[in-house]
Amino acid sequence: MKAAIYKTYGPPEVLKIEDVEQPAIQDGHDDRVLIKVYSASVNPFDYLHRKGYLPIRLSEGFMKPKQDIQILGIDVAGTVEAVGRNVSRFKVGDAVFGNCLGSHAEYVRARQERLSKMPKNATFQKAAAIPTVALTALQALRDVAQIKKGQKVLIYGASSGIGHIAVQLARFYETEVTAVCSTSNLPWVKDLGAHHMIDYTKEDFSKNGKKYDIILDAVGKRTYFSCKRSLTETGVYISEHPLKPRYQLAQWIFSMLIRDKRMKAHLSNPNEKDIDLIRELIEEEKLKPVIEKSYPLVQIVEAHRHVENGHTKGKVVVEVQKV
Repeated sequence: MKAAIYKTYGPPEVLKIEDVEQPAIQDGHDDRVLIKVYSASVNPFDYLHRKGYLPIRLSEGFMKPKQDIQILGIDVAGTVEAVGRNVSRFKVGDAVFGNCLGSHAEYVRARQERLSKMPKNATFQKAAAIPTVALTALQALRDVAQIKKGQKVLIYGASSGIGHIAVQLARFYETEVTAVCSTSNLPWVKDLGAHHMIDYTKEDFSKNGKKYDIILDAVGKRTYFSCKRSLTETGVYISEHPLKPRYQLAQWIFSMLIRDKRMKAHLSNPNEKDIDLIRELIEEEKLKPVIEKSYPLVQIVEAHRHVENGHTKGKVVVEVQKV
C-alpha cells in the first residue's frame, strides 16, 4: 500500500510516499478494525512528530522515529475491510470515522472504541476533518470548564481547527459566545454562531474590561497571566496548543502555588461515547467542519507546510484514495 513515511526528523520534505506492507487483523488485534482510508487530515500533532519535538523524541526515538510509528495521521474516514473477533460495533463494509494513529496511508488498523459510523450527511472529507478537533473542544468545554447555559465564553483563535468547532459547541450549550480572530475570518466565523466578534489585529480583548466565565485559547498564543484579568472570579482558562506544553505546565503549577485554580490543564481522550455524540451533532447539523483546502496524499509535503504556517482557516484534509 502507499503511505506517507518519515524516517528522520525535519522539515516537511522528510515525508516521502512509499510502498509499505499493508496492516492486517491478526492475533492480538481482537478489538480492532482494518479501514480502507479515503480521507484523513493534518493536525499539529503530525508536524510536531515530524519535526522531532523533544518530549516526543524521548518516547518515540531520539535520533529518528521508531519504525512502527513512521506513518503520521490521527483522523480517519473510510470503510471497514476486516474486523477482529471481539469487534461488535462494526461490520465489513461500514463507513466509519474517528481517531487512530497512521491514517496517512491507504489502510490503517484502529480500535473500535475510537470510531463511530459515518454521519449520514457527511462526506469522507468532512468526516475526516473533525474527530481530533471536536474531541478536544468538546472535552475542554464540557469536562474541564464544565460549561453551563448562560455563561459567557470567549474563544481565542476562533478560525482555527479547534476554535471553529469550539464556537459551535459553545452555542450548542446555549452560552454567549465571543469569537476572536483576524479581519479576514470575521464573516465566516460569525456565521458559525458567535454572538460577538473581536478582531485581534485591532483590539486586545484583555483590555476592554469585559469578563468571561470561560476563555479557551485554541491556538496557544496567549498566556494565562495575560488573560486572567478577563476571567470572572470562578472563570476558567484553557490553552489547547501543543507547542508549549512545558510552558503551560509551568503556568499551571505557578497558579496552583498562588492558589489561583482558574487555569486548567487538558488532554483529550478518544472514546466511543464522545465520537458517537459528535456524529449525532453533525447529523443534526449543529456541528459542521470548515475545510480550507484538500490535498491528495502525494502532496502531503504541501499539506504539512500549509498547517505548520499557523494560519489555517478551519481544517486541511488529505485525500488518500478516490471513493
